[in-house]
Amino acid sequence: MNPRPTRPRPLTPTRRQVLAATLAMAGAAALLGTGPAAAQGAAQPLAGKTVRLLVGFPAGGGTDAIARILAEQLKDELGATVIVENKPGAGGQLAAQTLKTAAPDGTTLFLSHDHTISILPQVVKTPGFDPATDFVPVAGFATFVNAFAVSGGTPAKGFGEYVAWVRSAGGGKGAVGIPAPASVPEFLVKLIAQKYQLDLVAAPYRGSAPMMADMLGNQIAAGVGSIPDFIENHRHGKLRVVAVLGSQRQAALPEVPTFAELGLAGFEDVPYYGVFAPAGTPRPAIDQFSAALAKVLARPPVRERLAAMGLTVGHMTGEQLGQRERAYTATWSRIIKSTGFVPQ
Repeated sequence: MNPRPTRPRPLTPTRRQVLAATLAMAGAAALLGTGPAAAQGAAQPLAGKTVRLLVGFPAGGGTDAIARILAEQLKDELGATVIVENKPGAGGQLAAQTLKTAAPDGTTLFLSHDHTISILPQVVKTPGFDPATDFVPVAGFATFVNAFAVSGGTPAKGFGEYVAWVRSAGGGKGAVGIPAPASVPEFLVKLIAQKYQLDLVAAPYRGSAPMMADMLGNQIAAGVGSIPDFIENHRHGKLRVVAVLGSQRQAALPEVPTFAELGLAGFEDVPYYGVFAPAGTPRPAIDQFSAALAKVLARPPVRERLAAMGLTVGHMTGEQLGQRERAYTATWSRIIKSTGFVPQ
């Protein structure tokens, strides 16, 4: 009888062979940049870096306060150092020019509202930047409305009373502070003057902070700015917000009527806040920042603080912010042309 053939025993690698193969694979992955660490680095390109968040207005104003709230929260989400860098001057123009010349690596970003991005390029002949070609939208985080406020030394309690007071006490003449020349507040002052047949002069400041200082010191009777600029002093009775732009009353100021309610329509399209990067910034850096901002905005304490400042909080992707910016720019292009304004 033939003996049963025996099967050859499968060859099993020794522990030394397994370890050698594992090390070889890890080394190859490191060289090719495909290992777990490399993948994480590609998804988190801002981690461990210093991110500059440019603000085009002085410290102490509404935009600066918003930037500092977000910067404090973003540093943990990004795993990076986030600093607010104020570049005041020319309504944010200097900050925008700084962004244009910055390295497009995601470490220099511009936190701005509508004025610098949508309005300045329409009212300045040579702004030194073109948002359509020099910048890329990263993410939006809020909309807001501008408001008309009177100083504490002004006897008017409402907008109608302010108009009557200018006519009686000033002979129809008055000055209204604005945070930047050739801005939405200036065009609002022009249209108010036309509608109510007043001789109102828009007095430009270098940001909302110095304008607020003069209003609180009763050096100027009225001013136009964003609700975040005015709301705390309004709540403490140091000035009075008497009208707001937008299609509806604001949750933070439910007692204050809109200009549409007062008979001055055309200011229903509300401005925005967003973050922009230099053109050419890599998509992973944009995506990382946008995702981190979305997580920060989802935190109830952050949303509550921003809402208390008069913002309507909501995350927008870069694509959504770009769409919002283009629509708002088109609206204000029509309004600016209707005033007969000539770019300076």
